[in-house]
Amino acid sequence: MESGEALLGKLDGRLSKLRGRLMPDAGMDKITWFRAGGPAQVLFQPADEEDLAAFLQAVPEEFPVMVVGIGSNLLVRDGGIPGFVVRLSAKGFGEVGQVSDRQLRAGAAAPDKRLAAAALDAGLAGFHFYHGIPGGIGGALRMNAGANGVETRERVVEVRALDRKGNLHVLSNADMGYAYRHSSAAPGLIFTSALFEGDPGDREEIRQAMDEVQNHRETVQPVRERTGGSTFKNPEGSSAWKEIDKAGGRGLRVGGAQMSELHCNFMINTDAATGHDLETLGETIRVKVYDNSGIRLQWEIKRLGLFREGGQVEEFLGKV
Repeated sequence: MESGEALLGKLDGRLSKLRGRLMPDAGMDKITWFRAGGPAQVLFQPADEEDLAAFLQAVPEEFPVMVVGIGSNLLVRDGGIPGFVVRLSAKGFGEVGQVSDRQLRAGAAAPDKRLAAAALDAGLAGFHFYHGIPGGIGGALRMNAGANGVETRERVVEVRALDRKGNLHVLSNADMGYAYRHSSAAPGLIFTSALFEGDPGDREEIRQAMDEVQNHRETVQPVRERTGGSTFKNPEGSSAWKEIDKAGGRGLRVGGAQMSELHCNFMINTDAATGHDLETLGETIRVKVYDNSGIRLQWEIKRLGLFREGGQVEEFLGKV
């Protein structure tokens, strides 16, 4: 992968009017919660939706563009990410505000917990589950994030998004095509904000529900570790952690990566783990579970970028 400066040089000043930050060879290990992985060839933080649209219009489509959120559910491979990586800024895309007696609008860079807090302030029930999700609204929209028996699709009214050419789209709940941990919205769309709707509720009851979510999370999840949240989706009729535990995966290590002793569906970076360590550990777990129960666990964590030369990791380690 050539340098970020070389990539910017190919565009010959086409990005000079942008108001956001262009950062060549930006370390993704400073962004991801795993604190691992190679660099983005160029990282762009747009100032706002208009600036993002201008960027997308200026960058020819043969140049790859990828968007990342706050880095919580993300594993970056050691070879880095070619092309442009867009990371929405908290200043331009992180606001949450009430727009009616039942509705809130949240920017895609807002942490999920901020939406839960805004709903509490507005006296709107149905958002407490976001208090325990370690991610941002953009990721929640893309993967239909959920917890405690509630999912994003139950709260979303409409979503604003830009396509690769910088055109604005407003998607309804039905347009998002939600299923378990999945949205069928076009992969190239970059979500910028969304409108959510809740039900009027008692603030003390809402606060209690949020406290219960927080207490549960702190009791059963490694919240103070360098982790990416749930590693695998729950298979039909079971839980990923139960299958990992039955297969002997609790506490399993590869290099500096380990399946948490507290919650064995969480990978943690215990000591300078590489992206290769983390992905190898995940694939090792998939083999162990398949050998034990015949279940093919599916990754919930998003894996991006290139393998370092000689450091490829095959699905199921090439054994299945």
